[in-house]
Amino acid sequence: MALVLQGLRTVIHPVDDLDAAKAWWTALLGFGPYFDQPFYVGFEVAGYELGLLPGSNPAEGALTYWGVADAQAAVDAAVALGAEVHTPPSDVGEGIVTATVRTPQGALVGFIVNPHFQAG
Repeated sequence: MALVLQGLRTVIHPVDDLDAAKAWWTALLGFGPYFDQPFYVGFEVAGYELGLLPGSNPAEGALTYWGVADAQAAVDAAVALGAEVHTPPSDVGEGIVTATVRTPQGALVGFIVNPHFQAG
Protein backbone atom coordinates (compact mmCIF):
# COMPACT_ATOMS: atom_id res chain seq x y z
CA MET A 1 0.00 0.00 0.00
CA ALA A 2 1.39 3.40 -0.99
CA LEU A 3 1.86 6.17 1.54
CA VAL A 4 -0.61 9.03 1.12
CA LEU A 5 1.08 12.42 1.36
CA GLN A 6 -1.40 15.17 2.24
CA GLY A 7 0.71 17.90 0.70
CA LEU A 8 3.43 20.29 1.72
CA ARG A 9 3.12 21.57 5.28
CA THR A 10 6.39 22.98 6.56
CA VAL A 11 9.83 24.04 5.35
CA ILE A 12 12.49 24.47 8.02
CA HIS A 13 15.63 26.45 7.27
CA PRO A 14 18.69 25.69 9.40
CA VAL A 15 20.37 28.88 10.61
CA ASP A 16 23.57 29.64 12.44
CA ASP A 17 22.49 33.17 13.48
CA LEU A 18 18.83 33.14 14.52
CA ASP A 19 18.51 36.90 15.08
CA ALA A 20 19.98 37.76 11.67
CA ALA A 21 17.84 35.15 9.91
CA LYS A 22 14.69 36.31 11.71
CA ALA A 23 15.39 39.93 10.72
CA TRP A 24 16.05 38.95 7.10
CA TRP A 25 12.88 36.87 6.75
CA THR A 26 10.82 39.56 8.51
CA ALA A 27 12.09 42.18 6.05
CA LEU A 28 11.52 39.89 3.06
CA LEU A 29 8.01 38.83 4.09
CA GLY A 30 6.93 42.21 5.47
CA PHE A 31 5.74 40.74 8.77
CA GLY A 32 7.19 39.09 11.84
CA PRO A 33 6.98 35.56 13.17
CA TYR A 34 3.93 34.22 14.97
CA PHE A 35 6.19 31.99 17.12
CA ASP A 36 9.49 33.36 18.41
CA GLN A 37 11.57 31.34 20.84
CA PRO A 38 15.33 30.78 21.17
CA PHE A 39 14.89 27.17 19.96
CA TYR A 40 12.65 27.90 16.94
CA VAL A 41 11.08 30.77 15.02
CA GLY A 42 7.97 30.18 12.91
CA PHE A 43 6.30 32.32 10.27
CA GLU A 44 2.85 31.58 8.83
CA VAL A 45 3.11 32.11 5.08
CA ALA A 46 -0.13 31.64 3.12
CA GLY A 47 -1.21 28.89 5.50
CA TYR A 48 2.14 27.10 5.52
CA GLU A 49 4.94 27.02 8.07
CA LEU A 50 8.31 28.59 7.35
CA GLY A 51 10.57 27.72 10.26
CA LEU A 52 14.03 28.78 11.36
CA LEU A 53 16.02 26.23 13.35
CA PRO A 54 19.05 27.67 15.18
CA GLY A 55 22.27 25.80 15.77
CA SER A 56 22.03 24.05 12.44
CA ASN A 57 24.23 24.15 9.38
CA PRO A 58 22.62 26.29 6.63
CA ALA A 59 24.74 24.46 4.04
CA GLU A 60 22.63 21.34 4.66
CA GLY A 61 19.67 23.14 3.10
CA ALA A 62 16.04 23.36 4.07
CA LEU A 63 14.05 20.36 5.24
CA THR A 64 10.59 19.84 3.79
CA TYR A 65 7.88 18.21 5.87
CA TRP A 66 5.01 16.45 4.10
CA GLY A 67 1.66 16.10 5.85
CA VAL A 68 0.63 12.57 6.79
CA ALA A 69 -2.15 11.06 8.89
CA ASP A 70 0.25 8.95 11.00
CA ALA A 71 3.96 9.78 11.36
CA GLN A 72 4.96 6.33 12.60
CA ALA A 73 3.14 4.62 9.72
CA ALA A 74 4.88 6.99 7.28
CA VAL A 75 8.29 6.18 8.77
CA ASP A 76 7.50 2.47 8.69
CA ALA A 77 6.47 2.65 5.02
CA ALA A 78 9.65 4.53 4.10
CA VAL A 79 11.87 2.11 6.05
CA ALA A 80 10.17 -0.84 4.34
CA LEU A 81 11.39 0.70 1.06
CA GLY A 82 14.98 1.07 2.22
CA ALA A 83 15.01 4.40 4.07
CA GLU A 84 16.71 4.80 7.45
CA VAL A 85 15.16 6.54 10.43
CA HIS A 86 16.85 9.90 10.88
CA THR A 87 14.61 11.30 13.63
CA PRO A 88 11.90 9.07 15.08
CA PRO A 89 8.38 10.45 15.48
CA SER A 90 8.13 12.86 18.39
CA ASP A 91 5.52 15.29 19.67
CA VAL A 92 6.99 18.78 19.29
CA GLY A 93 4.09 20.47 21.07
CA GLU A 94 0.39 21.14 20.65
CA GLY A 95 -0.20 17.67 19.19
CA ILE A 96 2.20 18.22 16.30
CA VAL A 97 4.30 15.14 15.53
CA THR A 98 7.35 15.20 13.26
CA ALA A 99 9.75 12.56 11.98
CA THR A 100 12.47 12.35 9.34
CA VAL A 101 13.99 9.56 7.28
CA ARG A 102 17.01 9.38 5.01
CA THR A 103 16.16 7.88 1.63
CA PRO A 104 18.37 5.21 0.05
CA GLN A 105 19.70 8.04 -2.14
CA GLY A 106 20.75 10.06 0.93
CA ALA A 107 18.08 12.78 0.95
CA LEU A 108 16.22 13.76 4.11
CA VAL A 109 12.42 13.63 4.01
CA GLY A 110 10.21 14.93 6.78
CA PHE A 111 6.74 13.79 7.81
CA ILE A 112 4.41 15.86 9.97
CA VAL A 113 1.05 15.38 11.61
CA ASN A 114 -0.33 18.82 12.36
CA PRO A 115 -3.91 18.87 13.64
CA HIS A 116 -3.93 22.68 13.37
CA PHE A 117 -3.06 22.87 9.66
CA GLN A 118 -5.68 24.25 7.27
CA ALA A 119 -4.77 24.71 3.61
CA GLY A 120 -4.80 28.38 2.63
